[in-house]
Amino acid sequence: MRLGGRLAAAIEVLEDIERRHRPAADALKDWGLSHRFAGAGDRAAIGNIVYDGLRRKRSAGWLVGDDTPRAIGFGALLLEWRETAETLNATLEGDKFAPPPLDADELATIASRNLADAPDVVRADCPDWCAPLLEQVFGPDWVEEGAALAARPPLDLRVNTLRADRAKVLAELEGTGAVASPLTANGIRIPPIDGSGRHPNVQAEPAFQKGWFEVQDEGSQIAADLTGAAPGMQVLDYCAGAGGKTLALSAAMENRGQIFAHDSEKGRLAPMFERLRRSENRNVQVLSKPAELERLEGQMDIVLIDAPCTGSGTWRRRPDAKWRLTQRQLDVRRGEQAAILDAAKAHVKPGGLLAYVTCSVFDAENRDQIEAFLAREKRFEPVDHAALWQQNFSGKADAARIDPARGISLTPARSGTDGFFFAALRRTA
Repeated sequence: MRLGGRLAAAIEVLEDIERRHRPAADALKDWGLSHRFAGAGDRAAIGNIVYDGLRRKRSAGWLVGDDTPRAIGFGALLLEWRETAETLNATLEGDKFAPPPLDADELATIASRNLADAPDVVRADCPDWCAPLLEQVFGPDWVEEGAALAARPPLDLRVNTLRADRAKVLAELEGTGAVASPLTANGIRIPPIDGSGRHPNVQAEPAFQKGWFEVQDEGSQIAADLTGAAPGMQVLDYCAGAGGKTLALSAAMENRGQIFAHDSEKGRLAPMFERLRRSENRNVQVLSKPAELERLEGQMDIVLIDAPCTGSGTWRRRPDAKWRLTQRQLDVRRGEQAAILDAAKAHVKPGGLLAYVTCSVFDAENRDQIEAFLAREKRFEPVDHAALWQQNFSGKADAARIDPARGISLTPARSGTDGFFFAALRRTA
């Protein structure tokens, strides 16, 4: 397929997403199943246009002068593919599968507009109702932070130190663009893709099949590091999901001590078993029933809460979720987070640590939750988060926003990671 056909297909997918309010991945999968003639390169390019359009929906639409899927598709190519209106129209000319080229009104609008002059909410590429939430957190930097959440993400990996080291994995991945991550000791980063490119299928690599590494954003790796899990400890991963942080904690503990992996929805735990087998993490017990947690009350050195959240910190990877998110969903998540904090605290032993993590950038899910918990629970106090960061990431203070009493925030603009929040609370009695 030529670019015109790929653009037409992307517009079709964007229309499907808008009409049916469905996830982008589902819409792209269905398009691929009904257009089997499209090769892997075509599907990747179409997906890039769709995801670029969703990430840059506000700015793409503003640039072209409309908010239709057509305008967003064209705008994505202008913003992310180094196309100009003139080169794009020249490329589409004579392509019977391409959408109609930019018309005179669209060309005039594009020529008259400079994104630097766009309204703040457009440059931040966020929904109107989220703009005050971002400004509350980031102050004068909120537009820059929002724009970073709309950029293409890298592909991050975590070396499984039970089976390999970083030099060994980097050697295996030679030719993929993989380099050492900037912050974590065991992280590897493959830079964001360019244009119609695609990241390598690292899960097809023999090194992955042998359990040498896992796919995990560096922000998630940092959160696991900050818990301070060490050999011999008793650790509960209270919202373990598919087990990304569970495996990271197990490796840090060198398979000594015990990790209990639990999730209130046991279906989320299903992928963990294959990951444990491949990685040779042997100190993990998966607990799917709430009753199984009773024996752990007051026994854990660390209880990790990877709380359900809006996922606003992952908008680079799931940009369609940005436009489906509502205030009601945020309110529901806040209630769930408070309830989980109140339930999980019972398992922390005196002197133990309650670690709270979200992949959100909103204060309502992060700092506000910690303040509310400390107000109603007097047996816990915050650690010195500035000292904790310095202990783990000395010389890299500028990579995080640190509130010594309330927590540590990571963002694409500041740390190059997804948006994450981490807070550690010590049980005093």
